[in-house]
Amino acid sequence: MATNLWTLPPDRGEETVQVLHQSQRVRVEKIVSYGQVSPEGFWYDQPEDEWVSVLEGSAVLRAGEQLVHLSRGESFFLPAHLRHRVERTSSPCIWLCVFEAGEELP
Repeated sequence: MATNLWTLPPDRGEETVQVLHQSQRVRVEKIVSYGQVSPEGFWYDQPEDEWVSVLEGSAVLRAGEQLVHLSRGESFFLPAHLRHRVERTSSPCIWLCVFEAGEELP
């Protein structure tokens, strides 16, 4: 089935995640944010590498001590176990995220 990366789901007050492809070591997701951010004090610390790209809109990530501003067409690589959080997203913000595991993905 073909997927249009710019099609927006309705804003239901939470991010939507669509898995576009998954294999034993790679997962590709389209995420649509409508202003969502990480909860206060919450940090991602995931076992897989993640490459993120903003297809539309903008976002601000905190990766360790670094503040990363991403706008349309920009991307950033998050190595496994780099503590990070989402500080800001536009409404909408369309992400394309590629996860790669050293071992098989859950």
